[in-house]
Amino acid sequence: MTDPSRTGSTSARTQSSPQERGVGPAGGGFAVVEMFTSQGCNSCPPAEELLTEIEREARQEGQPVYALGFHVDYWDDLGWPDPFADGAYTTRQGAYARAFGSGGLYTPQMIVNGTVEFVGSDRRRAATAIAAALTEAATTPLALSVEDVAGGDGRRVVVDYEAERPPGRAVLNVAVVERGLENDVPRGENAGRTLRQDNVVRAFASVGLDAPSGRVELAVPPDLDPGHASVVGYVQHHGNKAIVGATAVELAIEPGA
Repeated sequence: MTDPSRTGSTSARTQSSPQERGVGPAGGGFAVVEMFTSQGCNSCPPAEELLTEIEREARQEGQPVYALGFHVDYWDDLGWPDPFADGAYTTRQGAYARAFGSGGLYTPQMIVNGTVEFVGSDRRRAATAIAAALTEAATTPLALSVEDVAGGDGRRVVVDYEAERPPGRAVLNVAVVERGLENDVPRGENAGRTLRQDNVVRAFASVGLDAPSGRVELAVPPDLDPGHASVVGYVQHHGNKAIVGATAVELAIEPGA
């Protein structure tokens, strides 16, 4: 399980990677694509494949589209406990349900920029929502500096951020997402399948954006592969959940960079 609330100042660092910096599009559009999913749900694999395609195409075309797969835990008692599930992600989905006035939770659910939701395998709705999001200017440009730190107190990702003109009552969400994960599912609705998943949220923090700059630290799993991981940051209204700025940066720096 991840620790969604771990923040603080930097302690002595060992085995630290160089800092990498990500800067969101200056005034341009972006799309944060959050999907709530579970390995215990047999309608989720097609949505997972769609999320992979969305992320891959965005990388190829250089588009500011940021994909995040939040694995919820309410399927875990039905035969297969999802190894990536976290109750904090179920809580996050519940907050969206209250904001949308729906009250119900389901998988797969895709949400674009915090305001548009639909069934996660719906390609047409996804394409329409992402295209619309890319035409809307970011009102809070965001920059991240990221460092992968391994030390005596465990492995952490240290994120320094700068947010221009943050709105009142905003929060900064920071996620570590990993690509290329694969595991066999012996029980539950997906029994007998090997699931390959990308964009899996492995650590997440949400902090009040009381100042335009600051630091967030996240505890990350020891098995995280930094070569297949990114850090996504996005600024979100606390009330209506609208996302007003976002960026991402690779966790590992390419050799010679």
